[in-house]
Amino acid sequence: MAEKQYVVFELGKEEYGIDIMNVKEIVPYQESVKIPNAPVFVNGIINFRGNVIPIVDLKKKFNLPECTVDSNTRIIVINLENKQIGFIVDEASQTLRLEDENIDPTPDVISSVDRRYITGVGKLDNRLIILIDLEKVLTEEDKAKIENMDV
Repeated sequence: MAEKQYVVFELGKEEYGIDIMNVKEIVPYQESVKIPNAPVFVNGIINFRGNVIPIVDLKKKFNLPECTVDSNTRIIVINLENKQIGFIVDEASQTLRLEDENIDPTPDVISSVDRRYITGVGKLDNRLIILIDLEKVLTEEDKAKIENMDV
């Protein structure tokens, strides 16, 4: 019986989980510097510990309604192919452990595009947590666009 540990974050009213092993750091939101001709889902860039990293707005990437930034807004920093990248989330407040038997496969109603990064649905008490792989949220085309931004 294996278990994995996940960082749980919110986008709107939905809860998402990512494998804690993929997370470098979770930091408070900071305003990013806008970059001309950046992809629509890229909010801008920030100085993160001396490195300039791109910041992806997950709500824009997932076509979710935008909401205002507040004191709970966080940036989840991951390593993506030897580069750091940040993802804006509404809140990232906990980690939890899920047993394999509490994780259902991705439902059939999810489109094939979304299946690429949705790894399953975690069940914990009355909660459903959509488990995603942030490394797969960005397509190869998205990564190329970020790589080619004028930073």
